[in-house]
Amino acid sequence: MTTATAPLAPTPVPATPRLWSIYLRLTCVPVLWGGTFIAGRVISAHLPPATAGFVRFVFATLALLAALHFTEGLRAISRITRRQLLGTMALGATGIFAYNLLFFTALSVLPAGRTSLIIALNPVVTLLIAAALLGDRLSATRWLGVALALLGVWVVVTRGDLSQIAQSLGKGELSMFGAVCAWAVYTLLGRKLLQGLSPVLATLWAAIWGTLFLGLLALRDIPHVHAASFTPEVWAGLVFLGVLGTAVAFVWYYEGLRQLGAARTVVFNNLVPVFGVLLGWLILGEPLSASLLAGGGLAIFGVFLVNRVK
Repeated sequence: MTTATAPLAPTPVPATPRLWSIYLRLTCVPVLWGGTFIAGRVISAHLPPATAGFVRFVFATLALLAALHFTEGLRAISRITRRQLLGTMALGATGIFAYNLLFFTALSVLPAGRTSLIIALNPVVTLLIAAALLGDRLSATRWLGVALALLGVWVVVTRGDLSQIAQSLGKGELSMFGAVCAWAVYTLLGRKLLQGLSPVLATLWAAIWGTLFLGLLALRDIPHVHAASFTPEVWAGLVFLGVLGTAVAFVWYYEGLRQLGAARTVVFNNLVPVFGVLLGWLILGEPLSASLLAGGGLAIFGVFLVNRVK
């Protein structure tokens, strides 16, 4: 999943031989983010949500510290005002703590591919909240994108029977919608509260706060978590989520934002649910139903319109 915080000003596309490598990394980013649903599905079968999120973000925090060391130097961690520190606490509470609790709860009962299509609503919900609370204006084409994305997810959730929406909303679906809302709030808070902080530093502090909150809640899981729960597959999934799915994908994504600008970069987000569904089919053997493919196509096209048109 993307870890968007304060927006970055787009810069011109550089005419350098490295341009192809930036596009290659940006293509890898949705593969990694799509893979987080597969890893989350495996982990959630063995660990409670708070414990899974806590261990994930221990790895993520260490990886982000390494990223900070190589980009700005570790001394940069102290270059934060009191207001920014409180802002990162709010980010940690929403985008790390709440999101991961709901993410792992959803994946404990839903297939990975189905979950990845629900989370495709992230930019749509963010846009709607921004329009309702912050006065952002939406063009007619963006409203069309919102409608198509909502319809597509409706088809996915109801498995094609649109009249069964109430009966189709179970624990997993509601948890994933909650995760979408948590991420939307995280994104909008980052836009408002963290002016002046680099994306790496802002996300590192959010990860520190989120890890602390998740760790405190995970204390209640101690009697129920045993060493046998940490199978090789679970450890591999946690390392993947923390290092590749969070830190590496984040750095590559923001490198794209800086080098190519937002308009070219955000289009790659449309591939996340595609890879989530494909990887769920290839790795976990999840079925590809007609309603999943049709609803997913509608949702992805709607999100494309939301991201593409200003």
